[in-house]
Amino acid sequence: MYLCSVIQIKRVTNTKQLEQFIQFYYDLYRGSNYAVPYLYSDEMATLRRDKNPSFECCEAQYFLAMDGGKVVGRVAAIINHRANERWKRQAIRFGWFDFIDDIEVSTALLKAVEDWGREKGMNEIVGPMGFIDTDREGMLVEGFEELSTMYVNYNHPYYAQHLERMSGFVKDNDYLEYKVKVPEVVPDKFAKTTQLVQKRYGLSVHKFTRRELIDEGWGREVFHLLNATYKDLYGFSELSQQQIDKLVNDYIKIADLNLVTAVMDGEKMIGFGITFPSFSRALQKTRDGRFLPFGWWHLLKILKWHKTNIVDLLLIGVLPEYRSKGANALIFDDLIRQFQRYGFEWAVTGPQMETNEGVLSQWQYLESIPYRRHRCYKKELIISNE
Repeated sequence: MYLCSVIQIKRVTNTKQLEQFIQFYYDLYRGSNYAVPYLYSDEMATLRRDKNPSFECCEAQYFLAMDGGKVVGRVAAIINHRANERWKRQAIRFGWFDFIDDIEVSTALLKAVEDWGREKGMNEIVGPMGFIDTDREGMLVEGFEELSTMYVNYNHPYYAQHLERMSGFVKDNDYLEYKVKVPEVVPDKFAKTTQLVQKRYGLSVHKFTRRELIDEGWGREVFHLLNATYKDLYGFSELSQQQIDKLVNDYIKIADLNLVTAVMDGEKMIGFGITFPSFSRALQKTRDGRFLPFGWWHLLKILKWHKTNIVDLLLIGVLPEYRSKGANALIFDDLIRQFQRYGFEWAVTGPQMETNEGVLSQWQYLESIPYRRHRCYKKELIISNE
């Protein structure tokens, strides 16, 4: 146990403490107009070693900050050995980092992560980050009064203020998200480029059936393609077959396939777009992200009947050698038509690196506004010679 004045930092060692770890977020943000409760079952499955295949390449330790018998903060310490090997780093990640507005609490939590990292031979701390790139990354630093999503972190403004007061923490990477108006007519840029690349390169849009995705392996192929398209992005950790199988089960099996688009070069998939109707308002109506007693009904209305005017652009990827050929235009041309059919008025992008000019530039052809900014921090760890 780590001690810091009256704040006690203790390791999570059993299921009851893990439940406290997960529950703290719901208690801290209950009643917020902007925070979105994450699905409780997803949080439990991600954090349990026997449920999350990421533990094949990761190790983790969770910490709770206690004031008397009350939980006042939490943090996960994670080492992704595959990512460290890929990027030639010895980094310990911190994630699931939440705390009351008390600098003593936040400092004590990160000290616990740093100390555990030193024990493991790490020489830097980075975060907020998850186990892998499909987990939530970054601390919200702009966009506090915008409705969040289930795919990104939401936090109070004081979080970043605490980090900036602590010695050694500096910006490592920023992610930007955009809110995009769904146009009434597909922009000429996308429509004309689509016709051109179909004629010149023979590329085509394909709408998969559930059988193709699940039984014939195309769902797995989507995430193999993600490995290829995301491999050079910040901190990326290549997905294993076990991790891919879990993602197919979590997302592909329940997706509305009208909102999933693939681009093919003959029999080869070279690009994809996966979008979901926004679950944000529905999740706010659940009891702490749980399906029972009535959470399932609010979520079903979104999944089956699309009772929302917002669609989330979850994952979009195109092989590097096809980006200059305009393959992205085929994805947007098809998805915009689907969004119009469903009556979506706005699309919210996933986090995109601020340095990824090629991706960010595609929003210039649509009515879009910067929506949120998330930041990853880093700090060098001094290893004692004692």
